[in-house]
Amino acid sequence: MQIIIYTNAQQVAESAALWVKELIKKKPAPVLGLATGNTPISLYKQLVEQHKSNSLSFKNVTTFNLDEYHHIDSTNPQSYRSFMNKNLFNHVDIDVNNTFLPSCAAGENPRVQGLAYEEKIKQQGGIDLQILGIGANGHIGFNEPTSSLSSRTRIKTLTQQTISDNSRLFKPDEKQPTMAMTMGIATIMDARYVLLMATGANKANAVKEMITGGVSAMCPASALQMHENAIILLDKAAASELSDQSYYQWADNENRKLIEDYGYFHNY
Repeated sequence: MQIIIYTNAQQVAESAALWVKELIKKKPAPVLGLATGNTPISLYKQLVEQHKSNSLSFKNVTTFNLDEYHHIDSTNPQSYRSFMNKNLFNHVDIDVNNTFLPSCAAGENPRVQGLAYEEKIKQQGGIDLQILGIGANGHIGFNEPTSSLSSRTRIKTLTQQTISDNSRLFKPDEKQPTMAMTMGIATIMDARYVLLMATGANKANAVKEMITGGVSAMCPASALQMHENAIILLDKAAASELSDQSYYQWADNENRKLIEDYGYFHNY
């Protein structure tokens, strides 16, 4: 893991945007894995601003989102398709036909849909850079604690904590989904690079378990310890429970020298 600690959440977003921009510049037809939730909104704002300044085009980009609520119409304001349209897709020059989510409409078999999503990713040559957030319980995507570390795209029942954490996004008269389709942990681990963003003190314990705890299904994000190219971007609040932060700073300074000489992505 490459652990990078910034002063604030804005710097985390700016750094994440730079990684995305460098990939798009480096590879003719990049495949991005995208995330929803509060944390990546600031990243998408950065990308939209860069697109509007004519320095970033998404014409050749293909995207795969981590997850989508079960049995929710894409036009529903609470769907993750609507979230992505609102925060990114409607504001850049991406071909909407190249944007995919693991949707499962009413009447569709989630097992079949999960396999189909895996096949779509395979047909595109795999994901080059997967954006992640982390839940307070250590989930990535909707891979809740006890998720198999070898899991693939499938349907998951959400924990009470996740439902409670997300309830603020739903109006009292809206039905809140309790199940979702999600990339599996093995699917995420197949990405060539993983970029996890975490901000705020409420993520500090999950971040600590992810980085310094044992690899365990009880903290799904801990699987990233086994990833060859995992970049963890934190603000000070999210990093507040980590010890040996001086080493992370030292390592980051040394890695920046390598980036200056060889670029952000060593295998493109």
